[in-house]
Amino acid sequence: MCINNTLAKLTYLQGKYILMNTQFSSVNSTDSFPFMVTVTETMSLNKLKEYTKKLINEQLLQYGAILVRGCTELTITDFKELSEHCTGESKNYDFASTPRSKVAKGIYTTTEYPPHMTIPLHNEQSYTNQWADHLWLFCDVAATKGGETPLADSRLVYQKIPEDIRNRFIEKGIMYVRNYGGGLDLPWQEVFNTDDKSVVEQYCTDQNIEFEWKEDDELRTKQICQAITSHPVSGEKSWFNQAHLFHVSALAEKVRTNLLSIIEESELPRNAYYGDGSPIKSSDLDIIRAVYDEVEVSSPWQKGDFVIVDNILAAHGRKSFEGERKVYVVMT
Repeated sequence: MCINNTLAKLTYLQGKYILMNTQFSSVNSTDSFPFMVTVTETMSLNKLKEYTKKLINEQLLQYGAILVRGCTELTITDFKELSEHCTGESKNYDFASTPRSKVAKGIYTTTEYPPHMTIPLHNEQSYTNQWADHLWLFCDVAATKGGETPLADSRLVYQKIPEDIRNRFIEKGIMYVRNYGGGLDLPWQEVFNTDDKSVVEQYCTDQNIEFEWKEDDELRTKQICQAITSHPVSGEKSWFNQAHLFHVSALAEKVRTNLLSIIEESELPRNAYYGDGSPIKSSDLDIIRAVYDEVEVSSPWQKGDFVIVDNILAAHGRKSFEGERKVYVVMT
């Protein structure tokens, strides 16, 4: 249902910007997530840097995500400069799991799945043991319909998952199994940004990823990762994995049935098990997916919007859409 959220509003009065309170109507299920501000006057990039860094320092740890609205003159280059000024150097999209295009150093398109597809809520690269601290998402062109980037408080997801399910995941961890190439998923050359097998092997060794070269130069990897993590500053626990995306139950039933009729389960492009190799119940993952649905917050993009996400505290996704949609990401 619609409720009112407090919105900090920047208004230009007597030669300076003043923070004022107003109301923002949203479909949020709480009155505190994400934190939202709107810029009502043109602001220099330096001024925006100053204000955004202050906003992050004061609000991001509490709220987990911040939406800044109204920066319609912001360019992609400006956006990268802003993000790096506030939260550090941008990172490459290494050990990728979805197709993206590199627009420039440190700037990527968001996942390039077909418009009719929905991308479930998740924390960036929580399927491995290294991830970005922050995500910066920038809307250059908003879809004519749909295309929202839903958010969820990962602390709340952790709290709402039934204790018995949560404890099983925490105790056992999660094993991600990936088979690259074969026309079914990303080729290993794209995932590891190299054509050199020795580079792949060194990366896997450094990251405790088990690897196996198969016929036709195809690759299988296995990695055991965390189910939850604690924020390095607040110590708060967050649900932090992608078992619900990698598990075979995430595939549409018809796709799953067709795939398993032609290949063995061990050859699926991706799958998830408990860390000891035992199966994860689909029913448990359905409960986790229902928790994400319960706490999801979503609002349509507008041109010039950008969202700052603490990657441990908040999950993100994508709704299906119609028309052109250009949303870019910088990871820091």
